[in-house]
Amino acid sequence: MNLLIFIIILIISFIIVRIGAIAFAMTGLEWSLATFQALSCFTGTGFTTKEAELITGHPQRRKIATFLIVLGRAGLVSMIATFANSIRPSDIMSRITIPFLHLVIPSQLLPWINLIVIVIAIYLVYIFFTRSKLARKLTEILRRNIVKREILKPVSFEELVVATGGYGVTQIEVCKESRVANKALHESNLRQQDILILAIERNGETIPNPSPDTRILEGDKLVCFGKLENIRKEVCDL
Repeated sequence: MNLLIFIIILIISFIIVRIGAIAFAMTGLEWSLATFQALSCFTGTGFTTKEAELITGHPQRRKIATFLIVLGRAGLVSMIATFANSIRPSDIMSRITIPFLHLVIPSQLLPWINLIVIVIAIYLVYIFFTRSKLARKLTEILRRNIVKREILKPVSFEELVVATGGYGVTQIEVCKESRVANKALHESNLRQQDILILAIERNGETIPNPSPDTRILEGDKLVCFGKLENIRKEVCDL
């Protein structure tokens, strides 16, 4: 029974990490970074100082990280307890009433058999959640439900690089209601907000180092450099 509970907790843990990654991605983090940060928060490992700025400096991400940390601690304690009970000789296999079982499998080998089952279960669950098509479908279903229930509202920018002093590179998608849509760069006042447009991605093509007269159109993706705090404030109005 403990072995089954361990596997169930393991699967639930992977689902929670995936939900956390989706939530981080919806706040603007690149997917691989969102996955790593979700796993870091849940397990309490691998959380670097520079990347931590992406979480601690963003209100929504701090809430997501808090839930992941709390659930991670509870899940870790539960898995340790069920793991310890799973490798006891009295668990599962010793309760199976098969004639001559003790002659085929000595009782001292039963904990090792349970341990092998646990290792195989961890490997299969990991493969499922990282490489299978079903995992991608599950990710999309979870994302649609998060958006549908308005648990988290996705943002229109993606943080790509974090530099010292809170400066970094982001990618902003210009929506229909954007205040800079159909304006030239020099009319957008982005430079006054310490935001530099490095490039514009439009219809699959890139306009590098656009001139001040370049007009910003709906659907453009602006690759910007500046202080991330300023960019986050401006994103709401873009």
